[in-house]
Order: sequence, then C-alpha cells, then structure tokens
Amino acid sequence: MTMLRLFAAVLTALLPLGFLAVMVVAPLIALALYDGGGIAWSVLNDDYMQQRVWWTIIQAAATCGITLLLGVPAAWTLARLDFFGRRTLLRLLMLPFVMPTLVAAMGVLALFGANGMLWAGWQDTPYLLLYGNVFFNLPVLIRAAYQGLLCVPEARLQTAQTLGAGAWQRFWLVEWPVLKPWLAGGACLVFLYCFSGFGLALLLGGSRYATVEVEIYQLIAYELDIAQASVLVWLMLAVTAAAGLLYAWLSRRTAVGKTMRPPQPRTPQSGGERLLLAGTCTVLLFCCALPLAAIWVQALAAGSAWQVWAETDTLAAAWNTLRFSTLAVLSAVVLGVMYAMAARRAPWIRALTFLPFMVSPVCVAFGVLLLYPEWTASLPLLIATYALLAYPFVAKDISAAWDGLSANYAAAAASMGAGRLQTAWYVTVPLLKPALRRGMTLAAATCIGEFAATLFLSRPEWQTLTTLVYHYLSRAGADNYARAMVLTAILLTLALLVFLLLDEKETEKAV
Repeated sequence: MTMLRLFAAVLTALLPLGFLAVMVVAPLIALALYDGGGIAWSVLNDDYMQQRVWWTIIQAAATCGITLLLGVPAAWTLARLDFFGRRTLLRLLMLPFVMPTLVAAMGVLALFGANGMLWAGWQDTPYLLLYGNVFFNLPVLIRAAYQGLLCVPEARLQTAQTLGAGAWQRFWLVEWPVLKPWLAGGACLVFLYCFSGFGLALLLGGSRYATVEVEIYQLIAYELDIAQASVLVWLMLAVTAAAGLLYAWLSRRTAVGKTMRPPQPRTPQSGGERLLLAGTCTVLLFCCALPLAAIWVQALAAGSAWQVWAETDTLAAAWNTLRFSTLAVLSAVVLGVMYAMAARRAPWIRALTFLPFMVSPVCVAFGVLLLYPEWTASLPLLIATYALLAYPFVAKDISAAWDGLSANYAAAAASMGAGRLQTAWYVTVPLLKPALRRGMTLAAATCIGEFAATLFLSRPEWQTLTTLVYHYLSRAGADNYARAMVLTAILLTLALLVFLLLDEKETEKAV
C-alpha cells in the first residue's frame, strides 16, 4: 500500500509539472537558444521598434495611473458606505474575469469607434486603447483596493475618530498605510494585463498605436520574421516576469491582518459622502457598464445582420468553440486537481500556479510553434494551449478550499471506521465540489473567449466565435461590422451566463 501511495504521489506531481515543462519552460528555452543572427541589438536600436516598446510601456503605466485615480475613491465608497445596489456592484467587479477581451474591445468600438454611438473622434488615437484598458482593468484595481480596506481594523479608525481625527486624517494616517501594498499589487496586475494584452491592443490600437504583442503577431503571421519576433518576445518576458515577481512579493505582504474585524459600511452621512457615492456610480457607469450596453444597442439595431447566426460559418465556429472549450476544461480539471494535490505535498509547487499567466498567450503560442513545428495547427496542441490558460483557475480554487478544510472532518470519518479512500470520496470531494465548480466556470469562460492563441495555432476550418468576429471586423463594409457586433452580443451573453454560474455563496463571503 505504501508503494502504491508513493506511486500515486509521484504521478500527481509529474503530470502537471511535466505539462508546465512541455508547454511553458521548454518553449521559453527554445526561444532563448534561437539563433537570430545576433540581431537583438539592431532590433532594439531600431526607431520603429523603440516607438512600439515605449508606447507599450506608456499605455500600461498610464492605465495604472488612471485606474488608481478612479479606483481608490470607488473602492472606499464600496467598503465604507452602505447603499442600495452595493452588493450587486461588488458582484459585477468579477466581470473582467469572465469577459473575453474581444468583447471588451468591441464595446469600446461601439462607443467611440468609427461607428461609435457617442463620438467617433477617438478613432486612430491613443485614447481608444487607453479607455479600453481602463474598462477592462478598473474593476481589478477596485477589487484590490476594496480587499485592502477590509484589512483596516475597525478599532484603529474608532480610536482615531475619538482623538479628533477627521475623515481625511483617518484615511491618510490609518487606512492609507494598510492600503498601500494592496494598491501596489493591484497596479502590478493592471500593468501586467496592459503590457502583455493582445486582443484590446489589436482591435483598438490600430497601425499607429499597436503594442509589442501585436507587433510580434504581425511579424510571425504576415512577415514570417521569427528572428525579430524572438527578440521582442524575450523583451516582453523580461518585463512581465519582473512585474509578476513583484506582484508575488507584494501578495505575501498583503496576507497579514486579514482576520481583523473591518468597519461595517454605513449610510452616507454628509454631503461629501453623497457626492463621492454619486461620483463612484458615474465612474462605474461610464467606464464599465456603457461599453457592454452599447454592444447590445448596436446589435439590436443590426436588422438583417442577425441572419449571421444561422449561417454555416457561424454554426461551425460555435461548434468549434464548444468542442475546444469542453475538451480544454476537462483537461484543465484533471491538471488542476492533480496540481492541487501535489501542492499540498510540496508547498514550493504552489508558487508555480500562475506561471501560465506570467507569459502572454502570444509568447506561449510562438514558443510552442518554434519548438514543435510538426505539431503546428494540430488539435492536441491547440487543446493543450487552451488547457494551459485554464487550469490555474481550477488549481487555485481547489487549493484554497482544501486549505480551508478542518482536519476534524477526516478525523471524525476515521473514528467511524472510514478508510482513506472512503474519507476522500464521501467527505473531501463533496466539500470541494463548490470550489471545483467555480474553477471550471472560470476555466470555461477563459476557453470560450480565447483569442490570441487561436489566431496562432488553429486552421482556417477551426474558426471559433472570437476569430470569426475578428474576421468580419477586419473586412470593410457596414454589413460586416453589424455581423461582428451581433456575434459579439452572443459572446457577451455567454460570458454573462458564465458569470451568473459563479458560486453565490463565495461572492457573498467576499462581500
């Protein structure tokens, strides 16, 4: 029995770690060893490439500044004030985790693109991409700041108020020191998402404001220039790895003091608090809700373009999306469960959970193509890439839920004569089912909205809903634009359904 347990332990560790080695580590090593003819210096000294690199950094940094400016007051409002619809707003902050970037980009185009409902003046300007970044990342920053504000002990605020400190003094002297590491961690995530983002930059940046990720895609897809692309890939990896390590370090700092009782939200008591509440609702409406509403407004006005749903290409794309996502989610469940089991035996494995998120899908797809050229445009490689991007959600949720289980459950089962397998099947598995469901839901949302890797690795006949939207959008004509908006509305509906499937109890616990 001991040998069997040892074999099971080794197997549960080797499969997920081997998958990471094959799909992430080995492709990155292949990129490192690729001989580009010593052109790295010439590529980085090229004026055009420098412009792309600096713009990529500037738009990511600017988004961090804007989201901090808007997100901190919004997070304070949600954490400290009680008002009608507060819980709903807190739930909606989860939307970026299930919303495909392609849907976000189409929502921005519906408002400010060439056919924008509000204004078409942002077309071919940097503001289009910046607004898209804010729309997609503002909830991330608000969520981080909100969690930080919950870590402020109520006793400290009451003591400061008793000593005569006003609202601003309480914020700067009591709340701000606790909030800073949370804001730094949230800003790192926002920078990481913006710097390595692909879908938003591809659709909103245009030819003038394309980022390095888009440049890599164009070099490979249109110019077959692997040498220059590999230089840019390693530049991206260096920056994203630095941001990811900084976020990991900051996350350890924010893990302190979470058991303290936070202040209970109260009704607005002053004109300033009412003004802050109105401003928060306005910001969330303009930056988060309007783009999604604009998609449905333009889709409903598309008229005959709704016939696209019954066309052969759309049905084939829907079928591809369904089967690719199903196979990937099943693979992600196996990998995620085994990864969680291995992480419990070897804590250092837990640090590798988010390694796939530190490498952009474009870099992953490029490295895979370079290392496994014979597998190019093969179904196993495409499904494996989907699963790579999806399984961390399953692993994270199961690991967190497993850590929260009391040892008394297993002890009680053992006292009643249950063996290890019986305890696992009748006690542990049922308790972990909600976490597994949440992880599967987020994994499914990731696969349904996957865009970057699909452009690299799929065949023309394997078109998905996301690539079909891009196909219509890249063609001229009002009818093609209307068809793209209809398909985007369908994708948005799928994302919202996935959002509604998220565990309600876990959301209420976060509230």
